[in-house]
Amino acid sequence: MPAYLIVDTQLDDPDAYEEYKAKARPHIERWGGEYLARGGELTLRETDLWSPTRMVLMRFPDVETAKACLDSPEYQEIVKISRASARRTVVILDGL
Repeated sequence: MPAYLIVDTQLDDPDAYEEYKAKARPHIERWGGEYLARGGELTLRETDLWSPTRMVLMRFPDVETAKACLDSPEYQEIVKISRASARRTVVILDGL
């Protein structure tokens, strides 16, 4: 069953974040992740619980693969760049 990785990112240092994007994409793709949306225009309809800012949506083969990708030692090094240049909310959603 597919899993979706949903990330909302508030960029604090957009220039530094470019390095994260350049390194994260090939890593995600090696784990079978596919970018479906990345930083496109948002149309907010209801924001009672959350007001997203910059959304990224990826599909993985399953939840276990998504978790393994994010937990891998390689990604843990890459994500340090993101954490130094942005604030994020990251969700893994089990698909249908």
